[in-house]
Amino acid sequence: MRSMDLNCDMGELPEAVADGKQESLMPHLTSVNVACGGHAGDQQMMRSTIEQALRSKLAIGAHPGYADRVHFGRIELHLSEKEIADSVFEQVRRLAEIAAVCGAPVTHVKAHGALYNQAARDPSIARGIAAGVARWRRDVVLVGLAGSAMLQVFREAGFPVAAEAFADRRYEPDGTLRSRKFPDALLLDPADAAAQAVRIAQRGSAVACDGTEIAVNAQTICIHGDTPGAPQIAAVVAQALRRAGITLRALGDA
Repeated sequence: MRSMDLNCDMGELPEAVADGKQESLMPHLTSVNVACGGHAGDQQMMRSTIEQALRSKLAIGAHPGYADRVHFGRIELHLSEKEIADSVFEQVRRLAEIAAVCGAPVTHVKAHGALYNQAARDPSIARGIAAGVARWRRDVVLVGLAGSAMLQVFREAGFPVAAEAFADRRYEPDGTLRSRKFPDALLLDPADAAAQAVRIAQRGSAVACDGTEIAVNAQTICIHGDTPGAPQIAAVVAQALRRAGITLRALGDA
């Protein structure tokens, strides 16, 4: 029976942390990626999110992004490898210190937003991410876009990797994510997101925005915590995957 990790980016919206919205997502997940204070998040949000994740027995990962809170880390910046490495290291270290206080291991690292999307096509940016994480630890999984060059860069840096696909995002024909500037970039209907997740898990493919089928071989599927209706999407996606015979299991679990 095939297994799949189901992850979600969290600790990004103060109101979602405080009002229980993000915790309502957690029973349907196997791992979370916690914002580290770059594009979003602060010490209290990190701690609260980790504590919530521990209650649901989820794997905890770091989610560093560009330190551009005004644009939520979604605007491309042009930093050197060293600048990226320095920023990623500081963010991951900060989260790891808080996780240690909570008694939680950090099992994986996944970049956020524009940093992630640029790394998917620019090896120098991927090398910066890997170098930053390596200053902290090398025995964590680096998550990257399925089919992208960043995964090979991470492997060459000595990291275990996990290819990621997205339940709630539309794809371009080249396998990249459709830009959020387009109104159809998000899959907001839970049934559509579930159908895409099952297709990815069963067939290793997705249907791009032009109707073509593209290869999306992944070990983990993401649902964004800030997508409208995310708790409902997560519930329907998890149910659909289980009904399709997919075991939901965190990365690294036996």
